[in-house]
Amino acid sequence: MKQSTVLSLATILFAVAVHCAVAQSEPSKDSSGFTSSVAFGGTSNSQGQIYELSTSVGYEFKRHFAADVGVPFYFIRPSSSTGATSANGVGDPFLRLGLKFPNPTINFESALTGFIPVGDSKKGLGTGRGTFDWTNHFDHPFSGLKPFVDLGIANTIVSTQMFVRPYTTLGFNTHFQGGATYEIWKFFALGGSAYDILPAGQQTVFSRVAHGAASQHGRVFEGNQQTTGSADIAKDNGFSIWLNASPGRVVDLEIGFTRSMHYDLNSVSFMVGLNLNHLYSRHAQ
Repeated sequence: MKQSTVLSLATILFAVAVHCAVAQSEPSKDSSGFTSSVAFGGTSNSQGQIYELSTSVGYEFKRHFAADVGVPFYFIRPSSSTGATSANGVGDPFLRLGLKFPNPTINFESALTGFIPVGDSKKGLGTGRGTFDWTNHFDHPFSGLKPFVDLGIANTIVSTQMFVRPYTTLGFNTHFQGGATYEIWKFFALGGSAYDILPAGQQTVFSRVAHGAASQHGRVFEGNQQTTGSADIAKDNGFSIWLNASPGRVVDLEIGFTRSMHYDLNSVSFMVGLNLNHLYSRHAQ
């Protein structure tokens, strides 16, 4: 798929999101039922652009438990200066189980995600092995300010909304993120956080943008499509800042910046998310 097609898809999703944003938000309800969503986002940096289209369906069991399955699809456009080849393809489908316990003292959420080895490891779309991520989230709101902490373990490094990584990995790691969001006006919020990824034992890095050049700043994904080595080749740390707009229960918009201190890499990202359940119900009305 050409880059113009990818940008056209992004434009269409953004237009739908803006159309939905004009509607007033509906009051939240504590109910169970099926869920479905689609999100399109991407990250641009000196390595190129990587876009991700992810769809998911699931079921919410009242207030505390939910499960969903989804499939990501990637559009990889390496920088023309690197000479690497563009690629498209399906990533590893996932099954996610989530627990949520709202509390006046501290809110707690836990998500265990398993990934099925479908993505082509030679394109960096998967690792060729079953992988998992278990992340625990804690937050407490103070008026418009909401500090949060995420702690997790995994045997792969998972991309985030603010950083679709130019690689994926296979190998055990612990990861941390801490920061806060602040509601600045109506449905707009600013956020910022710092993150740290601490791998342990042997690691394998599968590049999405390898171009055969000498690696700089520990970026082994620049030189080789697949690199196996010590924990140092997969560690990372840095920070992100972002602006989020959630004007209703249908649409979620986000734009942000991530600085990887370890890789000396600056990235700009965007995301458009649609809650298809509420979109369908609005159209039906």
